[in-house]
Amino acid sequence: MKLIGNYFDMRKSLFILLIITGLVLGCESKERDAVDVSNINIVVNVVRFDEMFAEATEETLPELKNTYPYLFPKQYPDSIWVAKLTNALQVELEAEVGSAFSDFKEEEKDLELLFKHIKYYFPKFEEPSVITLISEVRYPDRVILADSLLLIGLDNYLGKEHRFYQGMQKYISFGLDKQFLISDVANSFAKKMIPSPKSRTFLAKLIYSGKLLYLKDRLIPFTTDAQKIGYSPEHLTWAEENEEQIWRHFVENEFLYSTDNTLDRRFLLPSPFSKFKLELDSESPGRIGRYMGWQIVRAFMDNNELTLVQMLNLPEEEIFKKSNYKPRK
Repeated sequence: MKLIGNYFDMRKSLFILLIITGLVLGCESKERDAVDVSNINIVVNVVRFDEMFAEATEETLPELKNTYPYLFPKQYPDSIWVAKLTNALQVELEAEVGSAFSDFKEEEKDLELLFKHIKYYFPKFEEPSVITLISEVRYPDRVILADSLLLIGLDNYLGKEHRFYQGMQKYISFGLDKQFLISDVANSFAKKMIPSPKSRTFLAKLIYSGKLLYLKDRLIPFTTDAQKIGYSPEHLTWAEENEEQIWRHFVENEFLYSTDNTLDRRFLLPSPFSKFKLELDSESPGRIGRYMGWQIVRAFMDNNELTLVQMLNLPEEEIFKKSNYKPRK
């Protein structure tokens, strides 16, 4: 089976129809996922540690260490932190973060909405203290949720074209933008709430990824689908337009019940594009398997009367069988 053919030849003529369909489906999705959280009381406590450290001196540093000891690992002597106060790269990072995040009001509003939605679905949730800092662009750890602390490295959200990200692969730097900050925070919470799949099949991994994204549907319904999955609008349109052909490719190549780990690299892990091993690969977004798992979980929730929490704990195979999933054409 080839992922090219009449279907792809019709893409241009179908483009307007797909955009309209996407808008309709997007409205339906937001209506489906919307809940009233206005009466939920949440206090968002944001500590701008990045600003505090930027203003610190050798004399005031001990007080900062005493207040936030967990941000000063004991294996590093004081001389390291003193030197860092005047380090040229650190000072430049502080200036750029200070310019991009001169205030944190919009992000604070988003965090409040996120925490309210978490509280709605998980009543025992207690909002963490939010600490913004500079991580020296350690983008794999740009958001860390640890017990009662939420650490956000703001230097990882300066925009895909920022000079600090020059030399990075574009699929990595694309995600280093403040539009994805709240999605990254929601993802860090989702990973704590969803058990890893027991099965090693590609299908189980697809649906686990779908659970993560569906939980983001519920927790951040005020963001776009592209922001939830980390795509550009164009890449999201590509995924929607080609959903049927992608699914057929997975089925006809017997990927679903395969335990071949190379499928993870081809369709689930971050990459510049998905690897169908066809000429059109470069047109595709990476991680297309996550998108497909998302659609399966959405279909399951549309066709079954279960709570969000019940679904999150179901085996992936059961979700697939009861989803009655049919890819959009």
